[in-house]
Amino acid sequence: MPAPSLDTQMIKAILEHRLVRGESLARCAQALGVSKGVVSKYVTLARAQGLEDWSLIDSMSDAELHSRLLAGQDERCPCVLPDFALMHRELSRKGMTLMLLWQEYQAEYVGQRTLQYSQFCERYRQYVRTLKRSMRQIHVAGEKLFVDFAGPTLALRDGSRAHLFVAALGASHYTYAQATPGQKTADWINGMVGALHYMGGVPALIVPDNPRAVIARADRYEPRATDSIQDFARHYDCAVLPARPHSPQDKAVVESAVQVVERWILARLRHVLPNDLGSANRAIEPLLEQLNHRPFQKLPGSRASVFASLDAPALRPLPSVRYEYARYKTVRVHVDYHVEIDRHRYSVPHVLVGQRLDARITQHGIELLHEGKRVAAHLRSHQAGGFTTIEEHMPASHRAHRQWTPERLVAWGRGVGESTALLIERMLARYRHPEHGYRSALGLLSLARRHGHARLEAACERALSLQIHTYRAVRDILLSGKEKALPAQPGRTWQSPDHEHLRGARAYH
Repeated sequence: MPAPSLDTQMIKAILEHRLVRGESLARCAQALGVSKGVVSKYVTLARAQGLEDWSLIDSMSDAELHSRLLAGQDERCPCVLPDFALMHRELSRKGMTLMLLWQEYQAEYVGQRTLQYSQFCERYRQYVRTLKRSMRQIHVAGEKLFVDFAGPTLALRDGSRAHLFVAALGASHYTYAQATPGQKTADWINGMVGALHYMGGVPALIVPDNPRAVIARADRYEPRATDSIQDFARHYDCAVLPARPHSPQDKAVVESAVQVVERWILARLRHVLPNDLGSANRAIEPLLEQLNHRPFQKLPGSRASVFASLDAPALRPLPSVRYEYARYKTVRVHVDYHVEIDRHRYSVPHVLVGQRLDARITQHGIELLHEGKRVAAHLRSHQAGGFTTIEEHMPASHRAHRQWTPERLVAWGRGVGESTALLIERMLARYRHPEHGYRSALGLLSLARRHGHARLEAACERALSLQIHTYRAVRDILLSGKEKALPAQPGRTWQSPDHEHLRGARAYH
């Protein structure tokens, strides 16, 4: 690669030493600290352009002298230069290298004078140095989404202030902004969900700072996100990898995006007083569109056009269901196989009594996890002191007891006969609380297993005719074999309280 040109002041000094003082090439080179060849080069160029009068050279501006000396050289050695802005954009594509771009450049200008690979790379590096600092990094398309909150806030009419969440893609700098009530974990997640659905796809990595609302353990080598953030990342099949602590250069893209959003959006809304967050976000939407479609100053296109050509095709598709914010809580299973969440109790399989579970709590549902495996799911209830129970979670004996309702017991009795069903109704009616008669009714039904449906129905018919409505009376009728006996004589009443042991019809008088 040819040596870079000297600055114009040094060239003038060489010509002055040679033309005014008449020094030899060697003496001139020694005095100015340059090589003899360099002195010879510029003296020869000046002679070729007819610049042998020092007064003429001294009166020329730096630009004029440079143009006169190098014009002829440039005309003799024309060189086709590549589009460095396009190169810079192409390098954002996955797998793209400078060597491949140079080979394509060589193939495009076959038969013309082109740059060699070393010159090609040097010219590109010079071009990159002319860009803004935030544009110097080369980000792979669709790889990283950088997120952060702006420092300034937006005043609302009710006296509160909205915080501004900002996200930007690395390759295109495509930007998203959303007003949130604060900077808690839910606000971070709602902002990231909004950004992903606004951009219509999922990057491989999301890069935040190290706030405690997002990162449970900030570590330079092994950071750990909170459970809620990890749950969000699993839903969208991406990773959340924070920048290194105290290293803002790791997320220079979003630092620049925050500054642009503050100047382009917040500054324009300084005289606007939105009623609420919804109004604030509606005011942000058109300004955000203008920001993304505004042309770059030193690069071709805009954020939106570069996003459409680079990032959008590289993003992974969104899941079919939008993520709902979930928080996690560790709970212990009580002896009644329920766990308590926000003063309401939810059932889990009874074999987990005494175990610790992870509760995943969303606005509409409760999921209970044991060693990472879901063991129960419920619709969320806000009834303080209430219970939500699934029958399959109960022991067999509890399930049977839960099935004891007056209607169900009567229906079971009707399976034996109408007299049995009517007797059960009257047995339950004897108590202020029907539950007190459940066991007697079940005992009555159990007699069918030993004596058969026909005999039980006949005994119940006999008991009804005698106006006796107890389990023991029917049992004694069956044991005495008098279910076919004649009805009681007028004037005689049955004496059969539940606490007495009776034998057949001998108990009446």
